Amino acid sequence: MSEHHCDAIVVHCMDFRLQHHLNRWIEERFGKRNYDRVSLAGGVFDLDTIRKQVAISHRLHAIRVAVLINHEDCGAYGSEGTPERHRNDLLRARQLLQSDLPGLQVETYYLHLDGQFETIEADQAL
Repeated sequence: MSEHHCDAIVVHCMDFRLQHHLNRWIEERFGKRNYDRVSLAGGVFDLDTIRKQVAISHRLHAIRVAVLINHEDCGAYGSEGTPERHRNDLLRARQLLQSDLPGLQVETYYLHLDGQFETIEADQAL
């Protein structure tokens, strides 16, 4: 393992409409240099890629938290991008990451275009 550590990895969509909200929120939460960041179309849409990136971050930087963020009106999901689909994909990603890396804290959020971050929990509907 490397001597380089950070607290978290943040996974979100590359959509330019959200970057100012994401930048502010991430910096408030983790500071300027305390996280790894993965920006892919669809957020957790490509779950295999996300699992690999989180595992690398965990191995190289000893992260304690994975933050997964999907968003409203995501083009990568197209017409299938309902709030329920995002919720299900986020919860599935959480389950798999916690299985892959026991002890890793995984947080899931649905980001609205107005910048509101909504926490996604298993017993909560969007």
